[in-house]
Amino acid sequence: MSPSSRSERAPLRIAMVGAAHPMRGGIAQYNALLARELSKRHEVDLVSFTRQYPAFLFPGKTQMDTTKSPFSYPATALVDTVAPWTWERAAKHLAEFRPDGLVFKYWMPFFAPAFGWIARSLQRRMRAAHSPSLPHAPNPRVVLVLDNLIPHEHRPFDASLTRWMTSVTDAYIVQSASVREDLLRLVPRARFLEVPHPVYPIFGDPRPKADARRILGLDPNEPIVLFFGFVRRYKGLDLLIEALALARRELPIRLYVLGEFYEDRAPIEARIRALDLGDAVVVRDDYVPDEQVGLWFSACDAVVLPYRSATQSGIVPIAWHLERPVLCTAVGGLPEIVRDGELGLTVPPEDPAALAAAMIRYYRENLESRFTPAIRAEKERYSWARMADAVETLVRGEPEE
Repeated sequence: MSPSSRSERAPLRIAMVGAAHPMRGGIAQYNALLARELSKRHEVDLVSFTRQYPAFLFPGKTQMDTTKSPFSYPATALVDTVAPWTWERAAKHLAEFRPDGLVFKYWMPFFAPAFGWIARSLQRRMRAAHSPSLPHAPNPRVVLVLDNLIPHEHRPFDASLTRWMTSVTDAYIVQSASVREDLLRLVPRARFLEVPHPVYPIFGDPRPKADARRILGLDPNEPIVLFFGFVRRYKGLDLLIEALALARRELPIRLYVLGEFYEDRAPIEARIRALDLGDAVVVRDDYVPDEQVGLWFSACDAVVLPYRSATQSGIVPIAWHLERPVLCTAVGGLPEIVRDGELGLTVPPEDPAALAAAMIRYYRENLESRFTPAIRAEKERYSWARMADAVETLVRGEPEE
């Protein structure tokens, strides 16, 4: 269905539940961007958390956004993920809104108890309030927008919690073939649409590299690569450190690591010292405020994702919007969007020598000049309008196109 024909349809009431400002991070930004896009045609009620993670489960410094002027969408904070009475409070609030659809951004089974309870309670409440004079009882369709269905780091009860969530879900949006395969393995008859992760336009437009480096006080001529986002083992920073040591035998590449450590930082620091990379690696163990993200991406030559495992990554959409090439491992859905030799380079996972060779090739062959124009054209495919269309299609229960 074309955008023009969609705009002629009756607007929907769409409820969303998930992280929102003042909570920080890519999930909150994603929800705000999707809510904003949906609100162009529909009525949207975004319900957020009063507490997303208990302190003992959150490895970062703070769950709150410190950005000076964050992008946000109005939200009502009602849900404490470890306080079931707040789940019922959220369901009551949403029942008063009487949504046609209930949308969750889903990335780990920890959220399944709260999300599943809210969905079931909302449906019960709306059926109980149904007037016999109406032909059909309302039954809001539950849609999961999946980052992951199977988490990167497995924990007890993951399988049972995932079944609890999928048993109340009507339809799914997957953002990579990797997640699609996981979904169909667990829910063989699942109804889904596959839409790539949209770009993040909230960090400003790309800047000339020289200007960004001047503002940040960086050497205008030095080869610089960027590792961005929180640090966990599956993201492979240790492998990148090994690769950098190999690459620097031929090129004086400097690595900037920008993001909080969600694991012990000491082993990384010890490896940097052991490889004599103290002057070659700059570690900033902190959350990067929104107003600085665009500068750092614009200043680097390439973004490196040395992941051991992945489904898709929210880092690539940032890089695409800011027109930065990506060097990554061929895991999960990354090779689908980082097309090797066209938009970046992909290498086998857990192979520092291959990653080092890719970095050397990137500079020796001046691949930035080839990849950047292709990324500029490619990013037009990753629109929020396309994602909103998919949500609308699934909420309406229309046939897949």
